[in-house]
Amino acid sequence: MSFSGRAIHRVYSSQGQEAFFAGHVAAFIELGGVPAGEIRYDNLSSAVRRVCFGRSRVETDRWVLFKSAYGVTSFYCMPGKEGAHEKGGVEGEGGRFRRRWFVPVPKIADISGLAGINDKLAAADRAEDARHIDQRTATIGQDFALEAPLLAPLPVDEFDIALTTTPRVDRYARITVRQALYSVPARLIGQTVRAKLDAEKLVVLHGATEVARHPRLTTKGGQHLVLDHYLEVLAGKPGALRGASALVHARQKGWFTATHDAFWAAARAKHGDQPGTRLLIEVLLLHRRMSHAHVIAGIRVTLEAGSVSPDVVAIEARKHAAAAGDTVTAEPPRPRRSRSKVVSLPERRRDTDLPPDSRPAPSVAAYDQLLRNTPRKGNAS
Repeated sequence: MSFSGRAIHRVYSSQGQEAFFAGHVAAFIELGGVPAGEIRYDNLSSAVRRVCFGRSRVETDRWVLFKSAYGVTSFYCMPGKEGAHEKGGVEGEGGRFRRRWFVPVPKIADISGLAGINDKLAAADRAEDARHIDQRTATIGQDFALEAPLLAPLPVDEFDIALTTTPRVDRYARITVRQALYSVPARLIGQTVRAKLDAEKLVVLHGATEVARHPRLTTKGGQHLVLDHYLEVLAGKPGALRGASALVHARQKGWFTATHDAFWAAARAKHGDQPGTRLLIEVLLLHRRMSHAHVIAGIRVTLEAGSVSPDVVAIEARKHAAAAGDTVTAEPPRPRRSRSKVVSLPERRRDTDLPPDSRPAPSVAAYDQLLRNTPRKGNAS
């Protein structure tokens, strides 16, 4: 902010337009409003499609929509050396903040760790309110208290910053969004889904139902596969589990643990490769209804008892969940093919213990009269 010098800092995994929008939304919420004057920008591709003469710019369509939703007035710096002095305050503040709060450089295991870093950045921004800029007598927070009433109010309806696409699921149960591959349930192979990509995650919808959620990938050709999406297919082809790419990803993410491997080895030693793998898949399906920790605890107790029964794992996992005070999601009913023969009403009644029916059998004699009185085709007058 020009008067108070208050700044909002956030970190994202990419420089895509969704991150550009997310940074704006985070800043507006933290400030409690939208700067009513001009906001100064460099000529970044997320906002500017083409640089014209002077300060005229052809802006991207979604950026125009975002500006309209929040009432933003943009001011673009001159490109090259001509505009180098127009944004020195922002670049200088970025360098100062990095040296103050990013030394040493924080390290995270994966993209999910960015949420923790942004929480620390938000706390650092609030701590900066007590700082004095140069030789000013007032702090940043005191000056911002004078600046805050001049902000425009936030819009009532929040702008959807996510990029929405409609990819088609390939034969490997994957969709492609921004040159990255994400898995979806195998039952959707060949169908079109709706993908919403924002700065941090990808949400996949089939109709109005969410079917998958992934962290956003930033590498071209990268893959994020969820083993759970392939379990129904692997149940029919258990031999494919050992070399499945989804299993490799599950091991890397720590979802498929050494406890799973121990159960798999015990099940194969007792029942053979394919039957033992099917037992493992039944155990993996339990993760849909119970938390990961409860299922792991159930597997350990089952192995200690010398059993490899998925039913025993489910019972022990429920006991562990009950002891922890957690609820277990009810398993949705699975559609089954009916193999019952068609029987008449009297036979149905004999099959059950219902009282005898003394009513006479129904007659269709009245309808037979209609057939006799109906003129045949070609004889109608």
